[in-house]
Amino acid sequence: MSRKISQLFHTSVQLYFICLAVFALLTGFYSIPLALAELAVVAALAVYSRRSSTRRRKEINKYLDNVSNTVDAASRDTMTNSPLPMIIFRPESGDIIWTNDRFLDLSPQKDHIFDTKLSSVIPNFDSRWLMEGKDVCPSEVRYGNRRFRVYGHLVRTSGRGGGFLATTYWVDITELSRIRDHYMATKPVAAVLLIDNYEDLMKNLSDNERSNLLAEIDTRLDAWVAESGGFLRRYQRERYMFLFDEQHLSQFVEKKFEILDSVHQVVNPSGMNASLSIGVGKDGDTFQELWNFANLSIDMALSRGGDQAVIRNKDTFEFYGGRSKETEKRTKVKSRVMASALSTLISDSSQVIIMGHRSPDNDAAGASAGICALARKQGVPAHIIRDPGNPPAQELVDRLCHLPEYVGCFLDVAEALPLVDERTLCVVVDTNRPEQVQSRDILEACGRVAVIDHHRRAATYIDGAALNYHEPYASSASELVAELLQYVMEPNQLLRAEAEALLAGIVLDTKNFTMRTGGRTFEAAAFLRRSGADTAEVRKLYQNDLRGTIAKYSIIQNAKLYRPNIAVAVAETPVGRVTAAQAADELLNIIGIDTSFVISPDGELVNISGRSMGDVNVQVILEQLGGGGNAAAAGGQIAGTTPDEVATRLAAAIDRYFEDEEA
Repeated sequence: MSRKISQLFHTSVQLYFICLAVFALLTGFYSIPLALAELAVVAALAVYSRRSSTRRRKEINKYLDNVSNTVDAASRDTMTNSPLPMIIFRPESGDIIWTNDRFLDLSPQKDHIFDTKLSSVIPNFDSRWLMEGKDVCPSEVRYGNRRFRVYGHLVRTSGRGGGFLATTYWVDITELSRIRDHYMATKPVAAVLLIDNYEDLMKNLSDNERSNLLAEIDTRLDAWVAESGGFLRRYQRERYMFLFDEQHLSQFVEKKFEILDSVHQVVNPSGMNASLSIGVGKDGDTFQELWNFANLSIDMALSRGGDQAVIRNKDTFEFYGGRSKETEKRTKVKSRVMASALSTLISDSSQVIIMGHRSPDNDAAGASAGICALARKQGVPAHIIRDPGNPPAQELVDRLCHLPEYVGCFLDVAEALPLVDERTLCVVVDTNRPEQVQSRDILEACGRVAVIDHHRRAATYIDGAALNYHEPYASSASELVAELLQYVMEPNQLLRAEAEALLAGIVLDTKNFTMRTGGRTFEAAAFLRRSGADTAEVRKLYQNDLRGTIAKYSIIQNAKLYRPNIAVAVAETPVGRVTAAQAADELLNIIGIDTSFVISPDGELVNISGRSMGDVNVQVILEQLGGGGNAAAAGGQIAGTTPDEVATRLAAAIDRYFEDEEA
């Protein structure tokens, strides 16, 4: 290295002496004595120049050696007396090569540290980040009772063996971490607590009975919040505000919000249990944002049926509880208001584009037909998105297509998208999740959106809708639409085929009025009967051909009991979604089975249908696999896997469900 540097100071004069020698030789043509004299002078100058250059190079090398030794001494002194703990080790084997005194002071085994592996000194230290080319450890390292941020680099060693040496510098951030942890633990969290069946709970009670009932609920709430030292106040008759530190949230989660079960034990004189929902907001930058998160959470809890806790942060929702069956809680006042609002929204639009979920069933098709009838009454053109392929509702769609009123009504996505303008209204039925609609492009292109759905909300949902009629207590989307039509249309204004389509949707989701039916369900069906719906024609929509019937009973034949009262069937060959769903329904007719799951291949996808008529909430189970629905009927599709793998994942999801139930 010093030789290379010294050469930079060495001036090359060889060319000059060569030129002088050439001129001396040329002089020989005129005078030989003069030429010899010139050569002698050139030779003398060359000798002097060489000796002078050699002496100067030695002086430069001596100076550079002195500087290098000084730097090496300073470097060694810096490493030894560094204010930061340092350790040099071999990352491949973990052998410790050297540490400075600062690191030895941290180690309880300083006398034997060079005889051990790094992993035995600091068991939780992983050095892979050095091999990945990073210069900072991605996580804090705990050593003793201190915490460190570790910096380092690798150097390739020379020699026959080769390999690497890692030099690491340990910055003590214990105090910084303590302050940060205290800050994170004491961040404020806002929650809204709601007695979500308050009206039914207090109905026909005397003032004294109401006071006693509320006092019992308040006593249980006060006992629950006491350990957190939080602030709990009622700000409406059925709503409470709860402020507390974030360090207590993990305790609530660990105990799965036990207050839900505690409040559920409160019973009014009529024998009705109280039901509590909790909406929690965290990670907000301001108190206003925290409160908004809490209100979003309580809305989400109610939209999923209540009796559960929902936590909302900046990015997503977390759900706890919500395993009980939904009970009918919606009012006719809300339905009447929604009917008026939807009529106004449609009349102010240039056109209406209606769509449901991908591969729409009779419920989605029936609800779409009902919205189309409402748009026709308002004099606004309407279009229904046609699903490619052969969806479950194809027969019903074919019936509607033969009507004069539906000529040109059904459009492909490519045909409908260019028609969208700033006054187009998009009505989404039978789903509330943007990833499940028939066309995400149309949903995003329309400036105004209305959502009508009965499924429980998941973490993702259509946000910012101009109208959101979401009732998880309803049996079907067709029931909701039929109820809306009662307030804005006379029975004779609804086409017979439209009434039958709506009734077919209700029949599908209620399993012929045997599941998830309430008084409002039969009122909607009665309105459709008055509108001309023929139950015999509806029944024909659910007839199976011989091949489908054989496939359905083949699935049932392969069913096995996974747990008591839970049957799981895996179809060996591809079957339609309708056949698989019917097989799941049929399994519930077997004595001793109150929950069923059918898994069937469908091209590159695997379909799952879940049904329950007991206490098992199939929606909570299938949510773990990316599905959704409600407590009694749920489903999902999984790509890139096999039915057997899905069956394994389903078994694990069922086990987790019961483990949480028993916890």
